[in-house]
Amino acid sequence: MTTTAEAQHAEPAEAEIELVSFGYLHGDAPEADLVIDMRRHFRDPHVSPELRELTAEDELVTRTVFTTAGVPELARAVLAAVVAFRSGPSAGTVRVAVGCAGGRHRSAAMVNHLANQYADELRVRVEHRDIHLPVVNR
Repeated sequence: MTTTAEAQHAEPAEAEIELVSFGYLHGDAPEADLVIDMRRHFRDPHVSPELRELTAEDELVTRTVFTTAGVPELARAVLAAVVAFRSGPSAGTVRVAVGCAGGRHRSAAMVNHLANQYADELRVRVEHRDIHLPVVNR
């Protein structure tokens, strides 16, 4: 029988999916099974002065990202890709990295959305590598 103290010190279960948001302007893409680059095809909220200092933790940024044509379809495609990876004969964590320019808007909004989609069925680990970094002047 496991006591409460033992349960508190037990190793956490391995994530079934790891989701990482990042900014290409802060460094290379992290290693992942699937890397999604949102820079070229999707409008950057950074260009709007009222959104520039915000992050995907702000509802306005997430709404702006997900009302951009193609973004909901991309999210569904990533969800399908993860199902495909998990259906393969090799077990293990599927790691998805989503990048944009600075890592504060598009990529982080996508990672948050994906994490919410998986939350009821998979053990998810989220990392926002660059969301806390200052806005990149460009």
